[in-house]
Amino acid sequence: MPRCVLTILPSHKPLSHFATLGLGGNIGDPPVNMASALKILGSNSGIEIVAVSRLYRTPPWGNVDQDWFYNSCASVNTSLSAHQLLDACLATEVKLKRVRKKRWGPRTIDIDVLTYDSASIHEDGLSIPHPHMHERAFVLLPLNDIAASLKIRSLPVSQWMQSADSAGIECVSEDDGWWKPTSD
Repeated sequence: MPRCVLTILPSHKPLSHFATLGLGGNIGDPPVNMASALKILGSNSGIEIVAVSRLYRTPPWGNVDQDWFYNSCASVNTSLSAHQLLDACLATEVKLKRVRKKRWGPRTIDIDVLTYDSASIHEDGLSIPHPHMHERAFVLLPLNDIAASLKIRSLPVSQWMQSADSAGIECVSEDDGWWKPTSD
């Protein structure tokens, strides 16, 4: 009589949460750092990169006496909690040698959790939706590329874009492939 063998596969949590991330930097080679960050995050079994915006060159905000930034946004599916996703982003920043010296100051990489499902979280160290994102064109322009209908504070990103000051912001990639290695 044949033996019945039961194989138990490791359980994988479904990637059931949808989140958006903002990425930026202005030290070293920001596009390379941002691409590396996306690859590191995407290698996490609890994070799937769904979409990445075009790449934008943006004037500094807050502390304006510094080099221009590069900014992009990504949407992800994740099995991680909002706190775990933030921890993954912060760990990625550390891997890419981010040093926090000055608020709104120069940085090799910055990764913010902008939204997490439709959650509203306001705890020490984590605010979702990200504060003031709806007022910042350097977030709204790339976010509009990948999630124009996503609602932030009851309005879609595309509507917030109408009142955002995008003066000086330049799109520097034709599509979302800027972060993927080229195949020669």
